Amino acid sequence: MTLRIDERYEVGAPVAAAWDLLVDPRRVVACVPGGALDAVVDARTYDGHVRVRLAGITFAYRGRVRLAEVDVPGRRVRIVGEARAPGGDGTARLSLESWLVPRPGRRTEVVAEASVNVGGALVALGRGFLEALGHEVFRVFAARVRAALEGEAPPADEPLRALPLLAGAARAWLSGGAGPRG
Repeated sequence: MTLRIDERYEVGAPVAAAWDLLVDPRRVVACVPGGALDAVVDARTYDGHVRVRLAGITFAYRGRVRLAEVDVPGRRVRIVGEARAPGGDGTARLSLESWLVPRPGRRTEVVAEASVNVGGALVALGRGFLEALGHEVFRVFAARVRAALEGEAPPADEPLRALPLLAGAARAWLSGGAGPRG
């Protein structure tokens, strides 16, 4: 099942500071809910894992990400990655393109477009739930990026909020989009 996640958020930092964070996987992974960097393979390739808790359910994946394209003048980066759930009951492939837009007052808008292909047991949760999960993970990620760039304490690593996920799944179900589709 392929999911599309398009997000925008603004940070109170100039483009150069936001760019420095965006192309530093060590800093980025610190903003990913449940994310950790396990190994640096080379200057553009990193191994890591993510473990996301939602109430009593844990989603865990281990894999590799690579900075596939880095356009410094355009302040644009494309990250690709592949991961597998322990036990082999799930897979995920990611392509994430992000770029920065300068805003007045030394602020920066971060634009992110992601395509995530998931397989295995996770697909049974349905498109609506998985899209809502993606948006909730991104909401927490954006809050942590803001905190990192604006010098605030990052939000605590806690289970994701279940209500937005359930609401997203219900909206998808009501619109006929709850079933697994590829």
